[in-house]
Order: sequence, then C-alpha cells, then structure tokens
Amino acid sequence: MVGAMSSKRGYAFFDLDHTLLPHDTQALFCNYVLQQERWRTLLHVMFVPFALLKALRLVSTLRAKRAFMGYLWRMPHRKLQRYAAEFAQHSVLPWTYADVLSEVERHRNEGRVLVLNTASPDFYARDIAEILGFDHCVATKARLTDPLSWHPAIPVNNKHDEKIEAMRAEVPGVATLTADERNDHCYAYSDSAADLPLLEFGGNAVLVHPAPHLATLGIRREWGLMHPPRPYFSRVGDMLSVVRQILGLYPVAPEQK
Repeated sequence: MVGAMSSKRGYAFFDLDHTLLPHDTQALFCNYVLQQERWRTLLHVMFVPFALLKALRLVSTLRAKRAFMGYLWRMPHRKLQRYAAEFAQHSVLPWTYADVLSEVERHRNEGRVLVLNTASPDFYARDIAEILGFDHCVATKARLTDPLSWHPAIPVNNKHDEKIEAMRAEVPGVATLTADERNDHCYAYSDSAADLPLLEFGGNAVLVHPAPHLATLGIRREWGLMHPPRPYFSRVGDMLSVVRQILGLYPVAPEQK
C-alpha cells in the first residue's frame, strides 16, 4: 500500500459496479459460485420474499443485500476465499471495460493513488482490487462466520456519504486533502447518482454510462463522460442479465471473437 499524497500526485477513486465493469458484481459473483455448485440455486427460494419487500420499499437495501447472500449458506471460509480469487481472475478481469481500465493505467502512470471504492462486500472486492492493480480497497465489510451463516452481518453499507467517511478513515492522506488539492489532483469515476458525494469529492468527475438525469448534471458541471461498449443494449437487457446471473446461467467471461 502507498503512503500519503506527498509521495504521489493525487488520487483516482473508482466505483465498481457498472463503472469498471458492465454488471452488478454481486450478481456476477453469484453466477460464478452457482456454476461451481449448482445446488445452491435452490437457496434463492428464501430470498424471494426479501426481493419483493425490497421492491415495495418495505426493507432496506442493506437488509436485502444480507438476504441475497443466503446462497452462500454453510460455505467454508477457505472455499469462499478461493472462489473470490478465482472470480476476480476469471470473471471480473475479462468483463472489465477496456476503456475504463485504460483510465486506471493512465492514473497509475501519472503517479496517482488508485482507490477502489465500492458497496460490494469486501470478501471479494479485495481480490478484485488486487487483480486490477489498485492501491487501496474500500468496500462494505461483512462479518463472516466459518462456515457462513444464513444472512451474514453487515454493520454499514458502503454507499453514499459512507464512501467518503470510509476513505478518510482507511486511505492514508485522504482525510487531510484540501479542496484545492482535490480539484487539482483528484479524480472520481462512477455511473450512479448514489455516488454524487464521491464524484464531488474527487474534484474531477467522470461519468460512465450515466442515466439521463445524471448525464444532464454532468454536462452542466463539465464532468467527463464515457460510454464504453456494453454486452447489452438497454436497461431491460441489463436486468435480464442479472436474472441469468443469479440463476448461474450467464457466461463467466465474454465469448472470444
């Protein structure tokens, strides 16, 4: 890990889902695990009520996230670690947007500290950060038992303002950045309006496939825009991909052309 900004020229903060890659990483990891252990698909039955309640806004995103992880029930911690490392190498790396990964490389070459800041659970986000060459990983911390409990405890979802607070606590030098330093030397990448605190904190924001209202805001603020090629053509296509992923029916990696 790197030191404070005195030894580097600023920071580059990257969201993960739909920013570095075109998918929801929770669903993509589920897809990978189910292709190793098909029987775990049956465990989704217990998630269905939580999904319906989440759609009706009767349970929180954090509660639904914990319930979704039920497909990992009774998995030994050592096996989970192995799956996480394999997933980062064999699924995440091939699916990552080449154009955004080029931005990661550019910031590395220009001497910036690379920070992956994601709401995804840390037990696989750390491996993703390592395989993509990030200096730091800030993620949602799950309290895992061995073997895994039905709904692992998650004290705080790393989302919205929590992303900033976590970086200040975990990444050396971030807490002491001035507004001028952020504007002159820092960058932030995300697809989501939920990451407005991260985008504004970064000083120089770049939006990846933003929704229309966020794109309008980005144009007004003169933020960068990126539209790398995606494996689907619409929001519906993305949703259908998620359905296939949570059933373990999606390709682990893109087909070679």
